[in-house]
Amino acid sequence: MTRISVRSVAVVSATAVTAVGAVVGAAAGSEGKGAVQTVDVASATLLADAPTGAQAQNVSDGIVRQADAQQVSADTAARKAAEEAARQKAAADAQAKADADKATKAAEDKAAADKAAADKAAETKAAKQQANQAAAQSPLAAVPSGSVQEIARQIIGDDAQFQCFSQIVTRESGWNYTATNASSGAYGLVQALPGSKMATAGADWRTNPATQIKWGLNYMNSRYGSPCGAWSFWQSHHWY
Repeated sequence: MTRISVRSVAVVSATAVTAVGAVVGAAAGSEGKGAVQTVDVASATLLADAPTGAQAQNVSDGIVRQADAQQVSADTAARKAAEEAARQKAAADAQAKADADKATKAAEDKAAADKAAADKAAETKAAKQQANQAAAQSPLAAVPSGSVQEIARQIIGDDAQFQCFSQIVTRESGWNYTATNASSGAYGLVQALPGSKMATAGADWRTNPATQIKWGLNYMNSRYGSPCGAWSFWQSHHWY
């Protein structure tokens, strides 16, 4: 019920009560003329209890105030409901955006990792192809391993150190100076990783066993003190 309808009911009610009071007053006034009126006691009691005049207006005003209070309460409840709905929607939107951002970041990270892995694989493949090509074009490809060992013996000088050096090279490459590790790409007699490290001993590191031997001997001396020190480490770890 709207405020207008409630006010109308209140006014009509007050008017009706006032009219009833007038009827009762007319009936009472007729007694002075000697007319006999039949009065319903129960109805008279109800009419006596009914508000009239200022009282009826007070009742009407009370009904209006009550309706106003109810309307204010309803408006307040509706506003709070709308605010709560808006809050929940904002929270849901924020969560959806966070989830979408997280999914996007995960996809970007995976794509970057996949690209890095692909680039690494391509780089390794290219290095292997380059090493294989260099080995195939090497003018010393037919040099027997015995000759390579003699070169190493002459470069190292000390027989005991040569034996330790030989133990490592035999296990690393089998005295094949073009040997390439299919997994890591390590290259040459001493399996330098990457093989390009041996360029510090000579630009011909891919094809010259003497250059590889010099680099390997220097590596063992600087890292383990001697070829025998390197061999001792190799026996414990199977790498050096």
